[in-house]
Amino acid sequence: MKSMDGQDKEKEIEKLSKVLSTIQNLYYKKKEHLDELQLEITELKEVLNHLNSIISDKSFHSADEIYHKALNTVGKDEISVENYFQEQIPMEKAKGTKIKRKIFSKDDKDLLCVLNFTDFNHIEIKFIDPDTRNIKETSEGFISIFLRGALIPIKEKYPEMRLDYIHFKDSNIIEKIQISNITSINDYDLITSKIRELLNLIKSEK
Repeated sequence: MKSMDGQDKEKEIEKLSKVLSTIQNLYYKKKEHLDELQLEITELKEVLNHLNSIISDKSFHSADEIYHKALNTVGKDEISVENYFQEQIPMEKAKGTKIKRKIFSKDDKDLLCVLNFTDFNHIEIKFIDPDTRNIKETSEGFISIFLRGALIPIKEKYPEMRLDYIHFKDSNIIEKIQISNITSINDYDLITSKIRELLNLIKSEK
C-alpha cells in the first residue's frame, strides 16, 4: 500500500501535468495565430510599400503627404482621397502585387472563402469546403447576387473580362472562380462584398 503522502504527490503531479498540457496547447494555438497574423502583416506591408512607390513616382510626394493633403482639401473644393487613385496603374508597376482577403463565418469560427487579387489583373475566389457551400452556376442566389450584382456590371465596363470556373471533383459545385482582365480595386471590393453576401445567404438558408 502506498502512503497517503505518495498518493497525494501522484494526484498533484497528475493535476500539474494536465495544466501543463493545457498551457502547451494554448501556447501553440496562439503561436500559430501569431504566425498567420505576421504573414498577413507582411503582405499588407508589401502592398502599402508598392502603392506608396507608385504614388511617389507620379507626384514626387509620399502617399502619407498626399493623404493628409486630400483630407485638408475636402470641403474646400470637394476633392476626395479617392481622386488620387483614379489613374490606371501601369502593368509594369502592378506586376508582383497580391492582395489577399478572407471571409469568415459571422462567429469568426469558420473560414469560408479566400480571395486573391494578383497583379491588379487577376482575381481568384476559392471556397473552403465547397461541397458544404454547394454553390452552383445555376443557383438562384449565385445568379441574383453575384452575377447580376457584380459580374454583369463589371463586364459592361470591361468587355475583355474573362471568367472561368473550377468545379469540385466531378460535380457541378463551384470550388474556384477565376476572373481576369480587371484592373480596379473598386471592382475587387464589389466582388468581395457580393461573395460575402452570397455566403451569408447560404448560411441563413441552412
